[in-house]
Amino acid sequence: MEIKIHRDTPEATLKKTKEEEQPLSPAARVFHAPAFNCYVITVIGVKKKIEPDVVIEGLKQTLIRHPRFSSKMVNKTNKNKQTQRWVRTNVVANNHVIVPEIQTQNIENANADKFLDSYVSDLTLVPLDTSKPLWELHLLDLKTSDAENVAVLKFHHSLGDGMSLMALVLACMRKTSNLNELPTLPYQNRTSSGSSRLTGGSGSGFRFLWLFMVLWSTIMLVLNTICDALRFIATAMFLKDTKTPIKGDYRLSKPKRMSLVHLTVSLDDIKLIKTNMKMTVNDVVIGVTQAGLSKYLERRYGEKKNVVGDDQKSKKNSNDMPKRIRLRSALLVNLRPTTGIQDLADMMDKGSKCRWGNMIGYIVFPFSIGLRKDPLEHLGTAKRIIDRKKNSLEAALTFIVGKFMIKAFGVKVTANLLNRMLSNTTMSFSNLIGPIEEISFFGHPITYMAPSVYGHPHALTMHFQSYMNKMTISLTVDPTVIINPHQLLDDWEESLRTIKTAVQERGSTLQ
Repeated sequence: MEIKIHRDTPEATLKKTKEEEQPLSPAARVFHAPAFNCYVITVIGVKKKIEPDVVIEGLKQTLIRHPRFSSKMVNKTNKNKQTQRWVRTNVVANNHVIVPEIQTQNIENANADKFLDSYVSDLTLVPLDTSKPLWELHLLDLKTSDAENVAVLKFHHSLGDGMSLMALVLACMRKTSNLNELPTLPYQNRTSSGSSRLTGGSGSGFRFLWLFMVLWSTIMLVLNTICDALRFIATAMFLKDTKTPIKGDYRLSKPKRMSLVHLTVSLDDIKLIKTNMKMTVNDVVIGVTQAGLSKYLERRYGEKKNVVGDDQKSKKNSNDMPKRIRLRSALLVNLRPTTGIQDLADMMDKGSKCRWGNMIGYIVFPFSIGLRKDPLEHLGTAKRIIDRKKNSLEAALTFIVGKFMIKAFGVKVTANLLNRMLSNTTMSFSNLIGPIEEISFFGHPITYMAPSVYGHPHALTMHFQSYMNKMTISLTVDPTVIINPHQLLDDWEESLRTIKTAVQERGSTLQ
């Protein structure tokens, strides 16, 4: 009997290889450079005791089916040129899920919170195993002050940008009200109402005014982009932020142990301010952050003054802090066309295609630091800066220049330049929109989500994550620079209360 041996055609073999192997994107290669080795870490609090077997089975049906989470990073040499590629591999879920033994019988809530902070901080010193896909999940049977149990997700940043990774995590979750439905994100209306009103009129006068506004907007867009580009270059070359108690010196430094803490506040309070001040949630969050940082720095400068022995002026006052402080944040902007949660769920379930990877640009955002008699001034300055930054192509330009730098000078030079630029600023900042209804993590209802990033050259990183009617503020700090991160969270919360009170008093006065 003749035995038929089926062999793949060269075309089929090439197609299969392309599907199983993909080159790392330019940004992903930068995130693997020693000068910029970054990780994304997310702490998730749940309302019930975690069942590891249920979670592992859920991962098999979702996350592991995603190409990046079932591929390992491999260095390959082709024609004397070394390249980095994602190579599909067989994933054993149990090898990525860690369930540590915790003696919880003598741990009270306050001590449990400290244990969690210490556990997560220890993870920042442990690199992921490159012989398997670059992610892991820690399941902690630990009752804290705001959760019955805790899960900690850790990804390498080369897998994707923070917004995509969080969207992917949400695509693995379901509504607690209907376990067959994906989470729902709040609707965002991006329509410009001003231009639509003008185009609705008739006559040459309206058309002339509309053309004039378009021309003026274009001119300002070009001018703002040029100014931002020059400032970006100056920052990369020589323009440094003021040396303050929250600015670290990270230029080409070795990896450090970072501390991660979080605080959850009412999103309704933020929305109340937003509605009354006719702003966006992002405007309010940045305005409150300016106020909180000003309050924290005023305290730190006062403490420093007392330490040097100025007993006669031990009383804290605004003179303890320099009148002019240059304090800027690197804001990450997602440049990819919106990929919905449903698209990512389909990618894991049906193998459908959607765009993935790191497509992010940077905006250098100046914070206005200083104590104000009227706390609402912080909101006004924040909104003015945000509106001006919206009328600029700074983020897109930094992304394009970054790709050019990698092609022209290589990953190492680009990573060192990015490290230098960020080292000359003070902090990183990001705001992510979360579900409006309660969701569950493979059958475990979630109380909060606290994402953050570490590995980049900043002593302070602030992330904001909304969920239902709450907002969670996550801080990643260098404990040798910011020794009391919980105090910074308290100052942020106090600033929110102060601004809310000022808004309510203003509203009652106008009535």
